[in-house]
Amino acid sequence: MSTAQPAGDQAVLNRLHDATNSGDVELIWKTIDEVVDPDVLFHAPVPTGVGGAQALKHIWAMLLRAFPDIHVTVEDVIAEGDKVVCRNTVTGTHQGEYMGLPPTGKSITYSEIFIVRFADGRFAEIWGVVDVASQMRQLGMLPA
Repeated sequence: MSTAQPAGDQAVLNRLHDATNSGDVELIWKTIDEVVDPDVLFHAPVPTGVGGAQALKHIWAMLLRAFPDIHVTVEDVIAEGDKVVCRNTVTGTHQGEYMGLPPTGKSITYSEIFIVRFADGRFAEIWGVVDVASQMRQLGMLPA
């Protein structure tokens, strides 16, 4: 594999991050359609009954409803072969229902790590670890 491929895959990942940080649902959906294989495989919890790129759209719809000002800051990126790993810090203000919790107005900050395998310049497989416990503690759903 050429050394240009990881850089190209990283650019695709950056393109999705830019779209999600825009808060523009239409742009996010369009970008997902362009950069994510419709049958992408998830190795992370996704909404029941939803798979592939539709699951990613569902997740972003839920996050944008709950945290309309959500912002993903990429802290580290490692690219090798057909995989790109990114460690992110996510911030947002709880302004809509989230996991059954009505809006609290609280600001949250949490970490996540994703590994994305690319095929033909698109997301083909995703592994993810999101610090949901930290979200829940900050929102008062778990004891501090």
